[in-house]
Amino acid sequence: MRFLPLAAASFTITLLAGCASAPNQPTKELVTAKSPEAFSACVMQKLQDNQQSPNVTHTSRSYRVILSSPVAADNVIETFKGDTGGKVYVYQRGLFSENLVRVASQCA
Repeated sequence: MRFLPLAAASFTITLLAGCASAPNQPTKELVTAKSPEAFSACVMQKLQDNQQSPNVTHTSRSYRVILSSPVAADNVIETFKGDTGGKVYVYQRGLFSENLVRVASQCA
């Protein structure tokens, strides 16, 4: 019975450590034959179809689709121009944003 509080504390620390580990590591990396502009347009359409409100920013070589969250870090999909298409990085940071990787994979 003495070990129950210790086990519960260890479990809680493990869960919290998982949330805090490597915030800048992408959740998923993809390669696409599409240009960053075409890929981002596909992602924007699918997210808007799911009643989400993404924002997009771009430079001459990349596009960034951002899903803002009031309670967690923003979810981000970045697409960079390559020689034959683009390289995609998905940063899925919210607890309930599991469809972000799925949407990016469908558009790749």
